[in-house]
Amino acid sequence: MQRYSVFAIAREAARHHTGWQRAWRDAAPKSRYDVVIVGAGGHGLATAFYLGRNFGITNVAVIDKGWLGGGNTGRNTTIIRSNYLQDSSAAIYERSRDLYETLSHELNYNVMFSPRGVMMLAQTEHELRGYQRTAHANALQGVETEIIGPERVKQLCPIMNIDGPRYPVLGALWQPRAGTARHDAVAWGYARACSDMGMDIIQNCEVTGIRSEGGRVSGVSTTKGEIACDKLGMVVAGHSGVLAEMAGFRLPIESVALQALVSEPIKPCMDVVVMANTVHGYLSQSDKGEMVIGGGTDGFVNYTQRGSFHHVEETVRALVETFPMLSRLKMLRQWGGIVDITGDRSPVLSKTPLEGCFINAGWGTGGFKAIPGSGWGFAELMARGHSPLCDEFGLERFREGRFIDESVAAGVAH
Repeated sequence: MQRYSVFAIAREAARHHTGWQRAWRDAAPKSRYDVVIVGAGGHGLATAFYLGRNFGITNVAVIDKGWLGGGNTGRNTTIIRSNYLQDSSAAIYERSRDLYETLSHELNYNVMFSPRGVMMLAQTEHELRGYQRTAHANALQGVETEIIGPERVKQLCPIMNIDGPRYPVLGALWQPRAGTARHDAVAWGYARACSDMGMDIIQNCEVTGIRSEGGRVSGVSTTKGEIACDKLGMVVAGHSGVLAEMAGFRLPIESVALQALVSEPIKPCMDVVVMANTVHGYLSQSDKGEMVIGGGTDGFVNYTQRGSFHHVEETVRALVETFPMLSRLKMLRQWGGIVDITGDRSPVLSKTPLEGCFINAGWGTGGFKAIPGSGWGFAELMARGHSPLCDEFGLERFREGRFIDESVAAGVAH
């Protein structure tokens, strides 16, 4: 793999940038692999990378029915945080946040991680008490967070109106080492590193069936032919239920659309991420100057990747009171992603009833922030059969009633 550096940039500039190599190989499938990962998004590529980096397993194919990073990885609002209430959630998200800090160096690819800080506004007394509880839990978990008052909120984000008539800002849960990263760059960086290890990344290769022999996975049928494998990892977010049905089992998951939008670009006006759960909206500013705005999920099960006007209206109406300047901006574009939601709003990282088949799903609206930690833990689960990061997220918890209820902790419906 060609190493990126300031010297490489200078060298290529001198020869009119004619020597740059492709970031990853566009491979054709082989007849057999040790591991096949279905889903060339952030989680699937991270899993493949850590299989190679941590366990030396490089005879791996990552296949996708579309293009690399074309699903939820490229359709989110790029927020990275780990201030979760439940211990198992905080562990995997904090591992992820920690890995993000050094990911650009690890991959030799700039993922544009920006530890600008994330504040979660408390706009009711109930919400303030809930965040105080989370802050105490984070202290025990080793996650750096603190409760800040309205004056500090205003200092960190001067464009905010903290004295709103309906929902004044009473404080916030502040995580200074949280932030954002460039979603596409995360997928591209992992893909480049995987390709350099000799792994095959196969795009436009849809899985049409999962083969098994004697209760154990033996391979997959695809639009590019039959591919045999010893182990299969399913990492397809909103389409997890479709793939699980092919493998002969059902998942406790619903798929719905989550929408977001960006405004026209403006001069820098905020350098933090703000989440307002009471009015249900979150806001940050991209490096290009766009105001990145996220809101809620559709109220019905669907597989659409389109936006809808009523969600734009609800989300913007909710934020305009707290950020009055938004009322003067034009919307540049909007989009939707298909998120997979479990009953307890926590992910599934688990073995399945089909031996040799593993599932990574159910991240709901929190998938991007978890990519490195999810890949680290899921790779360990596939290689060793268990992982401390994944043990609490098994499918058996739904049968045993051992839920990890993050919807109550977050105070929102998703």
